[in-house]
Amino acid sequence: MNTKHKILFVCHGNICRSPMAEFVMKHLADEAGLTDHFEIASAATSTEEIGNPVYPPARRKLAEHGIGCEGKTARQMTWDDYQHFDRIIIMDHNNLRNLKRMFGEDKNHKISLLMDFTHRPGDVADPWYTGDFEATWRDVLEGCQGLLNEILKSH
Repeated sequence: MNTKHKILFVCHGNICRSPMAEFVMKHLADEAGLTDHFEIASAATSTEEIGNPVYPPARRKLAEHGIGCEGKTARQMTWDDYQHFDRIIIMDHNNLRNLKRMFGEDKNHKISLLMDFTHRPGDVADPWYTGDFEATWRDVLEGCQGLLNEILKSH
């Protein structure tokens, strides 16, 4: 694998699902010995949580699996991000609607749903409303594993 894969995970606030996906994907790439082949980040569609750290229950769920997220603070996605990243992986259909409002149509076909890389397409469970961080963990892990497998197959 000679290509550097640039992936941006996006959710509404960038304090739960997208940072979980960012750090799970970094962990999977590291376990596969592919860290140098990836640039992985996360961002929000909204401005509501800008500057806030990863939500404590999300941090705890990552820590249960030996994954840290220290230093991560929420930020909003920009047009420069759309230009820079090869793949923009969103957590749900609301994120898609918000991105279309922000940037228009996805003319470069960079945007996809994380769960599209699994056998059960749809939205990643939103723990902000459910409080079920375990369901979110399962969705994020399965989605990131599927994404990594797709990238590895294509190279």
